[in-house]
Amino acid sequence: MSGALQAVFQNQRSFFTGPAIGSAYEGGFFAGQIGVGGVATHNLVIGPVSTAQNSKVYKNANTATAGADSVINGPQNTADIVADGNSTVYPAGHFCNDLVIGGFSDWYMPAKNELEVCYYNLKPTTTSNNTSSGTNTNAVPSRGSNYTAGTPAQTSATAFQTGGAQAFTATYYWSSTEDSSQTAKMQNFSNGYQTFSNKTYSYSVRAVRRVAV
Repeated sequence: MSGALQAVFQNQRSFFTGPAIGSAYEGGFFAGQIGVGGVATHNLVIGPVSTAQNSKVYKNANTATAGADSVINGPQNTADIVADGNSTVYPAGHFCNDLVIGGFSDWYMPAKNELEVCYYNLKPTTTSNNTSSGTNTNAVPSRGSNYTAGTPAQTSATAFQTGGAQAFTATYYWSSTEDSSQTAKMQNFSNGYQTFSNKTYSYSVRAVRRVAV
C-alpha cells in the first residue's frame, strides 16, 4: 500500500464509529473505541453484568505488581497480574482473566483509559461530572481536556442507564493500572472521578475484551 493510500485508510479508520453504543456485540456490548493519535485500533466490548461484573480486591496485599502500569494495555496488565500471583493474591484480575462468555476466553481487566471510555459512553447516572477528571488521548475521538459538568451525559442506551439490566453501578470500579506499589487506579461511575485506592480494598470490577478494527 502506498503512503498516500495508507494515510487515507488511517484517516477513514479514525472516523469509523462502530456499532451503536450499548448494542449487543462480540459476546457482550459495544462500549466504544480506543487507539493512538485519534485513530481507532480496537473496539471495546463490555461483558454482561450477570457474568462479567463482581466486587473484588485488586490484591491481597498493598505491594508492587511488576509490569501492570499501562494506562491503555489492559490485556498486558492482566497478563502481568496473572503471572505475579494466583487468584487468592489477585482476585479481581483472575476473575476477569478466567471468564468464558459467548465462546470468548480473552476477557481482561480494563486499563485506566479503557475504563474511562466505558464511563464516557455508558455513564449510568444523571449526576454532574467531576471536572478534574476525564482527559483521555486513547479515546476515539481523542479527548485532550477534562469533563464538563454535563459532558458526558447519561448514556442513551437504556439498558445501561441506572436501573437497566446492563448498567454499571454508581460506584468505584477498579482498573488494572497500578498507581504505586500500594495502590491502583479506579474510576467512579456516578460522577467520573478518577483516583486510586489501596489494593486491598474491595470495589467493583467489570471485564472487557477488544476486537481489532
